[in-house]
Amino acid sequence: MSENLNLVRSIYADWEHGDFTSVEWAHPDIELVWADGPEPGRWTGLADVSARWRDFASAWEHYHIEADEFRELGDERVLVLTRVGGKGKTSGLDLTQMGTAGANLFDLRDGKVMRYVSYYDRERALADLGLAPEAS
Repeated sequence: MSENLNLVRSIYADWEHGDFTSVEWAHPDIELVWADGPEPGRWTGLADVSARWRDFASAWEHYHIEADEFRELGDERVLVLTRVGGKGKTSGLDLTQMGTAGANLFDLRDGKVMRYVSYYDRERALADLGLAPEAS
């Protein structure tokens, strides 16, 4: 198992329990991309990325991200097929019941995440990366 894969697995060890406080894994100039979903966008730098996460997380109770599968894509990329859970504080929307199948792509260099791309739609992530869709 590569160091990059170990790093991404350690990130998910926290995220699966709803703990998004650590940023030790992130490069100071990290780029966050939300490729799709209700609020696509791009943020750069640890301060902006952290602020975006705090804003997003404030809308949810018990928000967490679970890894279904980790895939190494070359030496410096890790794709994680994910599911999210949590309940909207205002709407009451339960993400777990929605069957949310997404993906996160990590670009890594020198032991740090340089770019993090989040997809709400797993099939779009696979298509964007030129990977075969999952078997039904």
